Amino acid sequence: MSVVSARAAAAALALSTLCAGLGSTTAQAEIPAAAKTEIDHLLAFVGGSGCEFYRNGSWYDGKKGAEHLQMKLDYLAARNLVQGAQDFIEKAATQSSFSTLAYKVRCQGGEPILSAKWLGDELAKFRAGAKAPAQLTKN
Repeated sequence: MSVVSARAAAAALALSTLCAGLGSTTAQAEIPAAAKTEIDHLLAFVGGSGCEFYRNGSWYDGKKGAEHLQMKLDYLAARNLVQGAQDFIEKAATQSSFSTLAYKVRCQGGEPILSAKWLGDELAKFRAGAKAPAQLTKN
């Protein structure tokens, strides 16, 4: 068995164990509302970006990337390990828990960028937009 195949098999086993453990969680901790809004925005951003998401040696479309990050978020939230959007980025969206390979994003065939930087930049933009005063329109 090659190293890549062994890693894939180990990741599949760990993922199935992780998913089985999710069903046995009795109560899921609540993520603070403001943090949940930011995290939901980041997940939608990944899913709707049209960019590719790199994890464990393969590229996936943004929708699959967002689904994977949602699964990791659910796992972490059930254990009260995410209290803010930065926790989400650092603990769920930076690297593989199994292989420790960094997650990357590639948009429109451009150079890959580390997902932590890409999401951190988007979080900063989202926060800046949330603080901007509403524009008045003339009727």
